Amino acid sequence: MTNWKMWLAGASMLVLPACEGMNLTPEARTVAGVAGGAAAGLIAADVLEADDNWRVIAALGGAAAGTLVAQNTQTDTCAYARGDGTYYRAPCP
Repeated sequence: MTNWKMWLAGASMLVLPACEGMNLTPEARTVAGVAGGAAAGLIAADVLEADDNWRVIAALGGAAAGTLVAQNTQTDTCAYARGDGTYYRAPCP
């Protein structure tokens, strides 16, 4: 990994906690989740030295995951595994 990629990853980790106390609208929270997830997917694909097709797939997967995390954070509902392959929803701790 090159120096600028390590710097970018480190800087993003320092900036993300600053967003925790913000009162975002549901739409802004979703947009932030999409952007953050896509960026995380691209960084992961870059670290793994994936080709261009896998970078697109990683960005789309990251955006989908970011959207779900943003929406679950908004409703304060988490999914928990029962151990038998099913899940249930309950308030997040």
